[in-house]
Amino acid sequence: MAGRTEWIAVDWGTSNLRAWGIDAGGSITFAASSDKGMGRLEPSAFPAALTEVLTGHVERDGDPLDVLISGMAGARQGWREAPYLETPANLARLAAASVRPEIKGSRLSPRILPGICQREPGAEDVMRGEETQLLGVSALIKGFSGIVVMPGTHSKWVELDGRMVRRFATAMTGEIFEVLGTHSVLRHSVSGADDDGDRNEGFESGLNAGLARPEMLVSELFRIRPRALLSGVDPAWCSGFLSGLLIGAEIGGLRRWTSGGEIPLVGGKKLCSLYARGFAKLGISTRMVDATDATLAGLKAAREL
Repeated sequence: MAGRTEWIAVDWGTSNLRAWGIDAGGSITFAASSDKGMGRLEPSAFPAALTEVLTGHVERDGDPLDVLISGMAGARQGWREAPYLETPANLARLAAASVRPEIKGSRLSPRILPGICQREPGAEDVMRGEETQLLGVSALIKGFSGIVVMPGTHSKWVELDGRMVRRFATAMTGEIFEVLGTHSVLRHSVSGADDDGDRNEGFESGLNAGLARPEMLVSELFRIRPRALLSGVDPAWCSGFLSGLLIGAEIGGLRRWTSGGEIPLVGGKKLCSLYARGFAKLGISTRMVDATDATLAGLKAAREL
């Protein structure tokens, strides 16, 4: 049974805000969320959004209450910019590098964790939020050293050694899928997709093509349109092929990062299972780590450290 709330863990993304009350033993006392992500807020609106999501869960009066925040609240367009740690980055330093935004007339005492950047010429990259999940991976998988893959709108491939992020790379796979399916000529071929069977067949075909020839991605993408016109494949097949092709090309293009060890996949179950199919074709084993579990484990570890 959960006890009294000792502090608040917050994941503030671009689209959503999630908060959890944590007791002295690390158990969750409450969970709350809203659609007031960073993308919908001006900097001056962040204090009210945080107060609102905690209403009914946290008393207005009392001793100062620590609020540890990861994610886009620390972006340049967010509440207050939390400067990046640079690779190689020690995740044990996240809390020490946090910033304290102002929130007047409240017992809430917020701290925003930094993201991580990579400044090497030709390999410049940034992340916000994933660094907390990576700290969570190091807490959930003791002694892990290897590659972590984080599927999503902007997938991350990370070389993690304990609590050290050695290097990372981002692939815009999820965003490209969305843009091509809604704003390109391919929208005529994938719209109305609703048959999981045909989608799965298309995904398998696209996955094979992407893994085998990642360098042919831009050419393979267009082939979706003539296949729909000339071969009679339906929108579900085309949508599946587009998804499989992009995921396959991502994995195929970055396979040089892999070293044969088990790869943790951090994210939602459905998307991670698609990536797992791609890695399995290369003979690489994977294990799934729920994104929320990783976030909470990372926030708890950051506060303890």
